[in-house]
This record gives sequence, structure tokens and C-alpha cells, in this order.
Amino acid sequence: MDKDGEQEFTAFVRQRTPALIRTAYALCVNQHDAEDLVQNALAKTSLKWARIHGDPEHYVRRVMYRDFVSAWRWRRTRPEVSFGDVPQRARPGAHDEQTVDRLTIRAALRALPPRQRAVIVLRYLEDMSEKDVAEALGCSPGTVASQASRGLARLRGSHPAASGGAGRADMGNAKHREVEQA
Repeated sequence: MDKDGEQEFTAFVRQRTPALIRTAYALCVNQHDAEDLVQNALAKTSLKWARIHGDPEHYVRRVMYRDFVSAWRWRRTRPEVSFGDVPQRARPGAHDEQTVDRLTIRAALRALPPRQRAVIVLRYLEDMSEKDVAEALGCSPGTVASQASRGLARLRGSHPAASGGAGRADMGNAKHREVEQA
């Protein structure tokens, strides 16, 4: 990469990393995994920077979405050994309504399979069309529609507080608020 390209890339990273991490967090539902996902996507993008024409953020996001789904496939065949989180003791009455909503939505997203989670995040948090989501994930628009339908049904069924009886737009707004506050 030449000097001008390096400066452009550095400026892009400084400007867009917070937004990329918010999206990655919605996908991963874990701050550390989200930061790793963004870092890997930016590393891959830096190698192709000179060849990217148009909006580089679109390229970075596509890399993130595909890496997220690929990582899920990789973990399925090579499971990691995980250890339980250290329990945190909550003070009685220490959670306000927004915190409870945020935790409920986080749990609901975590319960979704990665592909459904990716579709839900892209459709309702990123406000992408079915066609754009299909292109980003490398699948058909029909797959996006079925994954979105199943994911929303699962969210509403297993976590009624997450949907609050809400329609499709309300579910997206609730997730958007959760990610912004995280």
C-alpha cells in the first residue's frame, strides 16, 4: 500500500470503527468477539485497499458478515473449550427498565443461531433490504426472508419481553436501542 492509501485507510479506520463495532456487537453479542471480528475484517480490507472502488465500508461490512457466519461454521467442526463466566451479583432493584430491556434483548439475540442473528441484525438494525442482505451473506433473498421470519418468530416466542408484542419495525428499533446503549 502506498503512502496516500495508508493515510486514507487510517482515516477510514479512525472514522468508521465505532459504527463497525456496534454492528459487530449486535452480531456477536460479546464485546471481545465484536472487536476481534472488526479487527480481522479491517486486516483483510487493508490487504485489498488499493483495489476497493466505491464505498470501502460496504466491503468491510461484507467481510464482517461473512467472517461471522464462517466462524460459526468453523466452531461447529472445531469446538472451543469454554469456561463459565464469573457470576456477578446484582443488587436488588439495581436494574432500571432500560437495563432490563437491554439484557433481555441481548439474551434473545444470543439464543438465535448465527445465521438468523446475522439476518436479523442486517435487516432490522442496519435497515438493509432483503436483496442487500442476501448479497452481503452470499445467499438468496428467499433464504434471507425465511431466516428473518424464523428468527423473529423465535425471538417473539422465547423472549416475549424482547418483542413486547411488537411488529417487525418495533423489534428492529428495540435492538437498535440496545446496541447503541451497549
